[in-house]
Amino acid sequence: MTDRIREFLRDRRPEGPCLVVDTEVVRENYLAFARAMPDSRVYYAVKANPAPEILSLLASLGSSFDCARVPEIDMALAAGATPDRISYGNTIKKERDVAAAYARGIRLFAVDSIEEVEKIARAAPAARVFCRILCAGDGAEWPLSRKFGCEPDVALGVLEHAHRAGLDAYGISFHVGSQQPNTAAWDGALKASADLFRTLSDRGIQLRMVNLGGGFPAKYLKKVPRVVQYGRSISTALRRHFGNRIPETIIEPGRGMVGDAGVIKAEVVLISKKSEAEGEPRWVYLDIGKFGGLAETMEEAIRYPIRT
Repeated sequence: MTDRIREFLRDRRPEGPCLVVDTEVVRENYLAFARAMPDSRVYYAVKANPAPEILSLLASLGSSFDCARVPEIDMALAAGATPDRISYGNTIKKERDVAAAYARGIRLFAVDSIEEVEKIARAAPAARVFCRILCAGDGAEWPLSRKFGCEPDVALGVLEHAHRAGLDAYGISFHVGSQQPNTAAWDGALKASADLFRTLSDRGIQLRMVNLGGGFPAKYLKKVPRVVQYGRSISTALRRHFGNRIPETIIEPGRGMVGDAGVIKAEVVLISKKSEAEGEPRWVYLDIGKFGGLAETMEEAIRYPIRT
């Protein structure tokens, strides 16, 4: 908790549960990413925290934005981002939403199936597309499921189909899992990406971009590697697998940008016992719950520090 947050809570004394964010920490985090990975464009994952103050700050610093929905695109535009700094990164989109994004000037879309490519070809002609491949996410505190992405052999067909449909087959993306403490976790996915680059090049399709995704952790209870350590590891993996032909790269920090920038203020409503049996724990009830802001505590997927 920063001094600015302590002062805010002391002076404002907000009622009810609320999230208080220190935007100076967000600024410092953005600059840390920019320094650690100077050759990668930062696309902040808006879903992590879409507060207008955060989006405006990041836009002023030069950040681009990864958006999962049209309302997020509108928020990024309202914050000062231009359409060329926005990616529609959801691989599953309604065709009318693709058209709405295209009408707003968005030209960069994620896909992971031929069916999604066909929607984009109809609603966003000549747009750039990148295909998300599956990534195991081993070691992450919150590994992602197989809901998004496809196997690399499927990605070949997806990108070839995009090329034939008049779209710009632009690149590959993946996600190594949320709260990924292993700085080497990107290596395997980068190898798969490099293989796809070479295979498609042999077929006359020149990919140009790798979206490295998110996964950069925020510090909660455990120590996590610094951003610069991720930058070094990813840079080494890029050189290992791409040699002297390093592609354009994008990173999509979300939690890593804002997760440690704020605190949730909540109130203890009741402390009670359910039994007089020896060793029976006490129950502590807050005015915030799993479905009101603490969904990540379900099954202790993410554990947060508690300060009184």
